[in-house]
Amino acid sequence: MKTIKIPPLPAVLLAIISVQGGAAIAKGLFPLLGAAGTASVRIGFSALILLTAYRPNLKQLSPQQWKAVIPYGISLGAMNVIFYFAIERIPLGLGVTLEFIGPLLLAVFGSKRAIDFLWVALAALGIACIAPWGDQGADLLGMCLALLAGAFWAGYIVLGGRISKLMDGGQAVAIGMIFASAIVLPFGIAGGILNHFSPVMLLSGITLALLSSAIPFTLEMSALKKMPARTFSILMSLEPAVAALCGLLFLKEMLSFYEWLAVALVIIASAGATLSKGKQNL
Repeated sequence: MKTIKIPPLPAVLLAIISVQGGAAIAKGLFPLLGAAGTASVRIGFSALILLTAYRPNLKQLSPQQWKAVIPYGISLGAMNVIFYFAIERIPLGLGVTLEFIGPLLLAVFGSKRAIDFLWVALAALGIACIAPWGDQGADLLGMCLALLAGAFWAGYIVLGGRISKLMDGGQAVAIGMIFASAIVLPFGIAGGILNHFSPVMLLSGITLALLSSAIPFTLEMSALKKMPARTFSILMSLEPAVAALCGLLFLKEMLSFYEWLAVALVIIASAGATLSKGKQNL
């Protein structure tokens, strides 16, 4: 797959908009396909597109590569379907905000520096702002599912770092998508996705796959070749805000003051953890 020649900063921002715009479109399909069905359509078509683009030779994979790519794909599938179950119950912006807790905790894991405890405290305060105290706040099950998706996201990052040392990134994602599909498709079939198969669903699936996987993955690969990883990570911290804006524009999801505050706190915590980690490595 040829990388798109776009300057790194616009490439990252376009990738973020593409992912969150795709998530907003996906949530709009929930009334028809359900969360599991929508996840199945997205992951299934993403797998087909990436396998066609990279054409990995499965026969050439070593046992070590198989042992790395299988859990990588499983974590990718679980992360996606659980996240869709979460945003079925809570606004998109809050779902992405809570999901970001996983990578944040991974970034500060094992640290004994006081500044890193500050980032964790800020993220915890953000969660407290939207917790269902009494009859207020977000749906508790939806929040827990978003946090669980974040845990799988952290696992996906760890496994992705491991597999990047063993094989090409594009081929790893393409093969991983096979196992992600194996995890997600049974939920979609059980939810009756086959009963809704139509040209509209076919078009929606291709659109979701392009917006949520193929396009942003290509843009991110292009940006990472020209941009420091720390800068890339800081920019990715904007995702909760973009998700909240996409939810507002496409889904009419209005967030309260405290919910916007939670989004802001998690963004600050995520960017801060990235910055302080980068300084530590200097």
